[in-house]
Amino acid sequence: MRILLIDPGSTSTKVGIYERSEGRGSTTPEGCLTAAETLRHDRKVIDSFRRIIDQEEMRYQAVERWLASRCRGPEAGPGRPARFDAVVGRGGLIRPVAGGAYQVNDAMLRDLGAGIGGQHASNLGGILAHRFAERFGVPAYIVDPVVVDEMEPEARFSGLKGIRRRSIFHALNHRAVAGRAAAALGKSRQEVNLIVAHLGGGISVAAHRKGRVVDVNNALNGDGPFAPERAGGLPLDGVARFLEETGSTMRELLDTAARRGGLYSYVGEVELERILRMIEAGSDEAASAFRAMAYQVSKEIGALAAVLAGDVDAVVLTGGGANCGDFTALVEERVRFIAPVMRFPGELELEALGEGAARVLSGEETAGTYPPAGPPWARPSAPLGGTP
Repeated sequence: MRILLIDPGSTSTKVGIYERSEGRGSTTPEGCLTAAETLRHDRKVIDSFRRIIDQEEMRYQAVERWLASRCRGPEAGPGRPARFDAVVGRGGLIRPVAGGAYQVNDAMLRDLGAGIGGQHASNLGGILAHRFAERFGVPAYIVDPVVVDEMEPEARFSGLKGIRRRSIFHALNHRAVAGRAAAALGKSRQEVNLIVAHLGGGISVAAHRKGRVVDVNNALNGDGPFAPERAGGLPLDGVARFLEETGSTMRELLDTAARRGGLYSYVGEVELERILRMIEAGSDEAASAFRAMAYQVSKEIGALAAVLAGDVDAVVLTGGGANCGDFTALVEERVRFIAPVMRFPGELELEALGEGAARVLSGEETAGTYPPAGPPWARPSAPLGGTP
């Protein structure tokens, strides 16, 4: 089993090849990445495109060049026999779906192209997967897109009728890391309750109840703790004053909050290790902002412990920020009373894409149909602390 992986980010495209040999249909199949690389795109080139969708051909050519240089087999040239069993791309801002794999179809391509849920580089994942899959004559999938929505009905209330909380988070890495944390506990995802915090440029903290993400902050559009790049939840009166005093439009504010908020707005830096060097050099402002971000992440974890009624098997820290021991130590100090704290630094997105498609190809899971039937908030609530 051989699968091509495509994961577009804001200024890069991660690509890889996932292979799984023996154990089709078994509970412990052997699979791994046999190739992986991050293709960097010049920021000026990226900024020259008016819309995300306009980057499609540029990124397609970048992946094609990588295939030609990395692969010496039949997949290196157009029109030759394919050696891939599937192509899988990172899922974008489509309509809300449950977790899992979905085969790319015309409806999904239309929604990705139109940016129905917003503009983000991940929208190109399914589109590029479809193009390469057509070339190789194999199916195209997405796995655990950022709009995975399994939230409880109560979690959707914002406090103002007409405004509903949305589920937008690092679903791909969340679910992959939750599986590994459960395995470390000797159980499956469906047997444990976890609080998972993905610490990246944006931060998402989620309550995983028996394999389902029942509550999570919107990591893109102003919800939850502030992050290296993102502002998180903001006080409404402060937002109103900011708009009046700066003359900014709401669109400009949203862009600032998503790309130049958080730590960047306080100290002009997003890399935690660089901020630590600023602290070592005597910057009180950097020290205060660093501690405040850890404080807000810890507070979010504590709130989700209440969502799970205190029944938490582990608190899991992941993402690039989990590599920073000084930061995770501040969080662990505040939340270790809830449950043992586990760290899985970095992200497992490419591996998760490959594993998700492999489960479909092997018959272990069935790919979902897009678009799903009915809105996610129409699902009945699970009993408090019970199995959904």
